[in-house]
Amino acid sequence: MGDDSRGTPTGSHRRRAGGGRGRRRKVRARRRGWRIAAWTTAGVVVAGGAGAGFLYFKFNGNLNSVDINAALGKNRPENIDNGSQDILVLGSDSRAGANGKYGRDEGSSRSDTAMIVHVYAGHKKASVVSIPRDTIVPRPQCRTPDGKTSPAVKRAQFNDAYSVGGAACAVATVEQMTNIRMDHYLEVDFSGFQKLIDKLGGVQVTTTKPIRDNFSHLNLAAGTHTLNGEQSLGLVRTRHGVGDGSDLGRIKLQQAFIKALLDQVKHVGVFTNPAKLYGIADTATKALTTDSELNSIDKLYSFSNGLKGIGSGDMHMVTLPVGDDPVDKNRVIPLAEASQQLWTALRNDQPIPDSAVKDGAGAKTEADDVVK
Repeated sequence: MGDDSRGTPTGSHRRRAGGGRGRRRKVRARRRGWRIAAWTTAGVVVAGGAGAGFLYFKFNGNLNSVDINAALGKNRPENIDNGSQDILVLGSDSRAGANGKYGRDEGSSRSDTAMIVHVYAGHKKASVVSIPRDTIVPRPQCRTPDGKTSPAVKRAQFNDAYSVGGAACAVATVEQMTNIRMDHYLEVDFSGFQKLIDKLGGVQVTTTKPIRDNFSHLNLAAGTHTLNGEQSLGLVRTRHGVGDGSDLGRIKLQQAFIKALLDQVKHVGVFTNPAKLYGIADTATKALTTDSELNSIDKLYSFSNGLKGIGSGDMHMVTLPVGDDPVDKNRVIPLAEASQQLWTALRNDQPIPDSAVKDGAGAKTEADDVVK
């Protein structure tokens, strides 16, 4: 989308004495132009977390939120106030409506992508831990959408927690795994993700080998590409186009894409193009589900503004150290000692040591360095 400067005031519009109808029409036209520019500028201000009016309420109305605190009560890890933040980020995989075209899984809604983002005190660096969806973990007792209770189980596939009890159950499962309280929850659905990438103008990536996956509708030759929304979604979902088709390889593609996306956002120039900013803000807020502490534009802006100093080079991205599940060869389980070393580091706001992740099955995959 190109720059659109129509309606942007270039100077003060003072009412002049005298003049005929033509002059008054020109004044009215200029005033209409000023009002259009004022609303467009308001969109910039609102998306920046300040101001009020129609756009403020529109964007607020786009947001969905879940009251995690009310759902989980007091039976949660201690809230350590050391300046760091921990955020559970999920990519939802409902396979319903606009999302159905990207494949089908048995069951209801699933969390197709899960990452724990630890923002270190000072908000200059972050660690991101991807959790393979096929990881077998204990799941706590959870409330189901129909108000019933699903009892705790010792063995559950990680993304089943979201299927059983939505966001609150996913958070409870992560907190039980890590003994780290999640400060925030963010969820993005497939359809919204695709639209957001298109509004941004695509994301540039370089593939070092061809990627072809009929399941995710992706067909890329080796080389540099500007991926549109559908291609981007295909890339972060592909399991069969690279390597052995495991979720561990897909995670490496997701991590590489996220870094490319962060770089793209920095260069997209939305603040010099109010119309583009409006479209991005409208699409992003429709795509997001947040915890109740981020359920307004002001709160969301304040949160994101605190992270703006973190670039792709400031993020240490790893995969939860896992190994083969002895019960089911198609599943993985956390490596107990390595996982505890990882979670202890984050609880203490320390960097993740290499020793915690080097022996995990996801430390080195055939998908490494396929996307740059």
